[in-house]
Amino acid sequence: MPFISQIQRQSDFNLFPSTTPIVIDNGASYFRIGWAGETDPRVIFRNIVQRPRHKATGETVSIVGDHDPALLKYFDCTRSGPRSAFDGNVVYQFEIMEYILDFGFDRMGANGAEIDHPVLITEGVCNPVQSRSKMAELLFETYGIPSVAFGVDAAFSYKYNQQLGVCDKDSLAICPGFSTTNVIPFIDGEPVYKGSCRTNIGGYHITDYLKQLLSLKYPYHMARFTWEKAEDLKMEHCYIAPDYASEARLFQKGTKEAEDKTRSWQLPWIPPPAEEPPSEEEIARKAAIKEKQGQRLREMAEAKRSSRINELENELHGLEFLLQQLEQVEDDDIPSFLSATAYVSKQEIESARQKVSQSLRKTKGEPKGDQVEAEEKIDLAQNEKFPLIDIPDNMLTPDQLKEKRRQLFLKTTSEGRQRAKQKRYESELEQERKNQQDEEKRLENPELYLEQLRDKYKELSEKVEQRKRLKTNGNHTNGNSMSGAVGRGERLSAAQRERMRLLTTAAFDRGKGEDTFGARDEDWQLYKLMSKDNDDDDEGPDQEEAELTRISSRLQEIDPTFVPKSELGTSQPVEVPRFRPLTKEDFQIVLGVERFRCPEILFHPNWIGVDQAGLDEMAGNSIRRLPSVGQGVEERLTNSIFLTGGSCLFPGIAERLEAGIRMIRPSGSPIKVVRAVDPVLDAWRGAAAYAVDPLFPTQTFSRTDYFEKGEDWLRRYQLRYSL
Repeated sequence: MPFISQIQRQSDFNLFPSTTPIVIDNGASYFRIGWAGETDPRVIFRNIVQRPRHKATGETVSIVGDHDPALLKYFDCTRSGPRSAFDGNVVYQFEIMEYILDFGFDRMGANGAEIDHPVLITEGVCNPVQSRSKMAELLFETYGIPSVAFGVDAAFSYKYNQQLGVCDKDSLAICPGFSTTNVIPFIDGEPVYKGSCRTNIGGYHITDYLKQLLSLKYPYHMARFTWEKAEDLKMEHCYIAPDYASEARLFQKGTKEAEDKTRSWQLPWIPPPAEEPPSEEEIARKAAIKEKQGQRLREMAEAKRSSRINELENELHGLEFLLQQLEQVEDDDIPSFLSATAYVSKQEIESARQKVSQSLRKTKGEPKGDQVEAEEKIDLAQNEKFPLIDIPDNMLTPDQLKEKRRQLFLKTTSEGRQRAKQKRYESELEQERKNQQDEEKRLENPELYLEQLRDKYKELSEKVEQRKRLKTNGNHTNGNSMSGAVGRGERLSAAQRERMRLLTTAAFDRGKGEDTFGARDEDWQLYKLMSKDNDDDDEGPDQEEAELTRISSRLQEIDPTFVPKSELGTSQPVEVPRFRPLTKEDFQIVLGVERFRCPEILFHPNWIGVDQAGLDEMAGNSIRRLPSVGQGVEERLTNSIFLTGGSCLFPGIAERLEAGIRMIRPSGSPIKVVRAVDPVLDAWRGAAAYAVDPLFPTQTFSRTDYFEKGEDWLRRYQLRYSL
């Protein structure tokens, strides 16, 4: 399968003799490969594989290590994420490892399928025999390697720095790597694996912890926090605090020192274009357009009103003409005459004419002045409908008296309905007149009209709220209410107080003896007094609430920013949500306490749920695990504590580790912490220097030995680092 990579392919592979070893630093984070004896590896890439499908052809493509992100738009990566061959610091996915070795040898310039060079490859501390056996099988049977040697990366880094005089022959090597942290004691230059220990915490967990913290802090920028970007932020800004508690209190107080230690990451942000205020010509042009639109709407409304008036006038003339013809028809011929029309009786035609007349006056906007004639006609019609009302009782028979009372009841009910209908009609005309006046005011000065409407809405809402508070005041008080509280009597209207007085008086008068209420006709006058239409105080609140509702609906029509109150009883003003344009600060990622909180898990792994020891505690455990050695050896080990690995690049880690080990060691013990010259590449450089030694072939495991001795011999295989 084809590979996608930006790494340039080497062209001098055939220039090296077959005796020159190939050195591979197979780390969980990066894969480094090069020639023995050189100072730097030839090829470095991330130790991951991704196998997406091409969107057009459907071909599966292998993407190994670093790649160009611009090419991913041609591939479907939803079902193929980055995969590693490692579980911790142990290789267990050898299918993925084969892709990585293929790519590494291809970038080195190997043309054929077989690699005719010895290979020195690194592995983890106390690597399982199963993993080492599978790696040997892959190198021997797939690539035809003549011989291979396995060594620990931390040991090669230690030997390389020992030659440079950084550390002593007796030393304690601490290697915080990508996925694990190992501690290996060295005595006389050789590792003592019985005293080594491991913790499953490394740079990967620090990066993942930082990514989680930033995603929780800035959830709206979560897509920006990729694993690669979090790795860059970690290596650029994170550090180890000398004292975590005091450093956290420093940021909690927000002192000047904490502000100096805060870092910001600016995300891409394009400022919005500056909006210039409109010119006078633009304002005049918009006003002219608005006036023209208003004039057009007024003309359309007037045309519609004229059309409606013509229709109503024609209909009214037709009804009057029908009534005139009906008067000339004899009574016996009226049903046959009305059968040709849509009406049943003369009263129905008069009622229809009255409705049309009222609609016509309403459309013309005329006040109720000439309704006397219509009322007289209605009275005449009623007199014809109720002929017994005006006849005295002494002139009627008992059956006629019953019919008279029935007609009197019907007439009273009809008159009541007519008055209610007339009242509604008058209120509609008044409302229409108010709406016309409001519209004229709005067209004359829209801004002033809107301001006055808002003031009126505010005034009415305050009145209604105050009345609501007065009604509900006193419900939450007991008998010993404080001074200034409103009593129930003060919260009642005048009509309600009068009703209560009548009920109290009647109950007091009738409560002295036997309850005889209702025996006399005068007792029932009490209900007439209570039901009298004198409750003027109750009409005020209803009218105010209706007016408040009308103003609220009017404001919603003409003011898009107006938000009515959800409840009339709310005392707090409702804030209108306003749009705030995004600024440069909204796209800044501030790194404060996260800078030292994330690397702190090297010393406190239990913060992320890993119940294991930290770096300082691991050093003490490693010394205690050693076989019986003298007191001088322990002092020599603590006098040369060697740090290597990518996660020891954090500033302040040496000082913090020295302070932690000093707390668990006896008083006066010599403690010195040193760091590798290059914690990342010293492992490969130490292996490259080791592979050029003339005695290196004696430390290799040949292909012939593999086929003869097999896995049992690999179990006993151990590299000597002092040649």
